[in-house]
Amino acid sequence: MRKGELALNLRADGKSNAEIAALLGMKQSSVRRLISETKRPPTVEEILAWGERFESLARRNPYPNRAKKSTHLIIPDTQCKPGVPLDHLLWAGKYIAEREPDVVVHLGDHWDLPSLSSYEGKGSRYFEGKRLKEDIATGNRGLDLLMEGMGAFRPKRMVLLRGNHEDRLTRAINESPTLLEGLVGFEDFNDVAHGWEVVEYLKPIEIDGLAFAHYFYNPNTGRSYSGNVDTMLRNVGHSFVMGHQQGLRVGRRELSSGHVQRGLVAGSFYQHTETYRGPQAAYEWRGILVLHEVGDGGYDLMEVSLDYLRRRYS
Repeated sequence: MRKGELALNLRADGKSNAEIAALLGMKQSSVRRLISETKRPPTVEEILAWGERFESLARRNPYPNRAKKSTHLIIPDTQCKPGVPLDHLLWAGKYIAEREPDVVVHLGDHWDLPSLSSYEGKGSRYFEGKRLKEDIATGNRGLDLLMEGMGAFRPKRMVLLRGNHEDRLTRAINESPTLLEGLVGFEDFNDVAHGWEVVEYLKPIEIDGLAFAHYFYNPNTGRSYSGNVDTMLRNVGHSFVMGHQQGLRVGRRELSSGHVQRGLVAGSFYQHTETYRGPQAAYEWRGILVLHEVGDGGYDLMEVSLDYLRRRYS
């Protein structure tokens, strides 16, 4: 047996450096150096202890040098109104319950409110049979289905943006305050009662480095940014997520600083066809979106189509 191993064994038996030096005929300083330079193979007990500690750390965080990032689930415009199917909201709730995201953001236009449409002439055939109370009740039913699908699960944050369709109610009250004020209002919506954090129309909200709004607009004209998402990113100036515009469009800018800016436009999560779009624009992408590893304006995008939800949950 080599002197170094012998010295280690003597130390393990409780001998002092002085005693080891006397037994081996060495100076104490030489014993200290010899012990420090000698590599002793780990015991079985030490190996098992290290393994248990490593497994514990891995369960806690598989990337020990990186902070855990959030997962967001995005619900584009749902446009609930009388006479259209709403069961896709139940499907979305069930998906949320299974995936357990940290944050759920609804991009707005949940209550379609067709009885308050300003695009149709007053007294036109369009308004026949349309009633505001029924419009509100239908939107409430849609949100009930979403919460029913979620069951007992609740994310850390549930954020619901007011869209331009909800803003129809604000405009109607402002135009006819003596008729409508106090009779009907946002207090008739069931979002707050269900625990949603409601954000007023067009007010941006930042969550984990992402800016959300029903849409972003040119501050000089008030018009919604549209067109190429890369151009929208340059105009907005930071990572953003918005609804309002049908279909799905994504953009990505990689900056020389190493940061990433991402733009996401998603405005369709419903089963019905909006007749005003015509037969050539009725098949845009529809679904919900999952943003994994959200942080510093970046994320990994996963699309969850309406067709997938239908096959899995209907």
